[in-house]
Amino acid sequence: MKKQKTKFLCQQCGYESVQWLGKCPSCGAWNSFTEEKFSVSPKISSNAKQLTGFSSEVLKLNEISVKDFSRYQTNIIEFDNMIGGGVVPGSLILLGGSPGIGKSTLMLHISSSLSEQGTVLYISGEESLSQVKSRAERLKVKKENIFLASETNLQNIIDAVNKIEPKFLIIDSIQTTYHPELASAPGTVGQVRETAAELLKIAKSKNITVFILGHVTKDGDLAGPRVLEHIVDTVLYFENERQHTYRILRAYKNRFGPTSEIGIFEMNSSGLKEVSNPSLIFLGERTTNAAGNVVTVAMEGTRPILLEVQALTARTSFGMPRRMVSGYDANRIIILIAVLEKKLALPLEMQDVFVNIVGGVKIKETSVDLAAACAIASANSNFICPKDIVVFGEVGLSGEVRSVALAAERISEAEKLGFKKTIIPKGNLKNLSYKGKIEIFGAETLEQASKIIRN
Repeated sequence: MKKQKTKFLCQQCGYESVQWLGKCPSCGAWNSFTEEKFSVSPKISSNAKQLTGFSSEVLKLNEISVKDFSRYQTNIIEFDNMIGGGVVPGSLILLGGSPGIGKSTLMLHISSSLSEQGTVLYISGEESLSQVKSRAERLKVKKENIFLASETNLQNIIDAVNKIEPKFLIIDSIQTTYHPELASAPGTVGQVRETAAELLKIAKSKNITVFILGHVTKDGDLAGPRVLEHIVDTVLYFENERQHTYRILRAYKNRFGPTSEIGIFEMNSSGLKEVSNPSLIFLGERTTNAAGNVVTVAMEGTRPILLEVQALTARTSFGMPRRMVSGYDANRIIILIAVLEKKLALPLEMQDVFVNIVGGVKIKETSVDLAAACAIASANSNFICPKDIVVFGEVGLSGEVRSVALAAERISEAEKLGFKKTIIPKGNLKNLSYKGKIEIFGAETLEQASKIIRN
């Protein structure tokens, strides 16, 4: 006999309450609680305790045997390197991104490669079979080992998995899939959580690699409860918007490989094309005879990428000057402006300051501080930085230039692209293992770096 159960769930974090609340006590979101009714049967309740299908037997660590497994190669080098060398059998991978950014396109490319190693079942809950086939023909995906189904009912999806027995399962998307035992609407917290738990059980018990596609909110977070990211093995996000030609895919969580790795793809008429050398792309249209342009090297995981930092200063027309930043932490730029005013005596208190990382890349490490500060100084003093110099380093509140990690790898990447000089923190010169021909200048303070780049 099924029982009706009513809960109020926060659509942002999944917090449960027996009554409606105006503000979520867990995440602090306002007006995020919705009423959801659940039809719970004794059978569902008993099975909900075992998500993965693993044995509950207790064994000693030295008695457990580890099965050797080989990763599945997708033949997309950018994707394979980002997730640690290939797809792990039996893993649950979550791919998120804004609508139209290329999630379904990327999955069709991956399906085309994985179909040579096993059967692929592609479940589309947002498009008809003819629409998926039309896109596959445009992308030149013609594989006989790919099965399609337009379905949103989780029970029907499980029946199809039991019938076809695929090695790879793709769910497009998790927000359209619903559990028939739950009365709530698809995409709600309860539906997303229970559906993901069932897919986890399928992946671990049947050793099927499952790809889950998910939408993001206007704030850039994955739509649905945060517990979804805890259930899956790997979380991948398309960072930038669909208006950008280059799409950046970043691994935020990976149980079987490194995190913070990125894959860069270019969207064209034939789908997503991987970019093997992104530094050439980001510097391809660089202006060398304008003030406020400085080249830096940022580390994305284990990969050094050369980027152009642009800055512009203009006299403000309002009482309070504006600080607008794209691709970098705005708070750090505000700190750098204060350091430039204090240590270099730059008159920025009544200047609007605009800073941009070219290419739509979002940099989170602090090694771009020195390049951003030099770009602002160049724009304000109207001097042109040398076109063959690369600058990187962290800037402290006292104007000191602090050491950064992997300095040798950054310098080597700059030399490969033809740069002749580099300004680095003086602390990195002590144990620098670089043996190339590029001329290296060590800067101890921001003032020293500014003098070097002027000369």
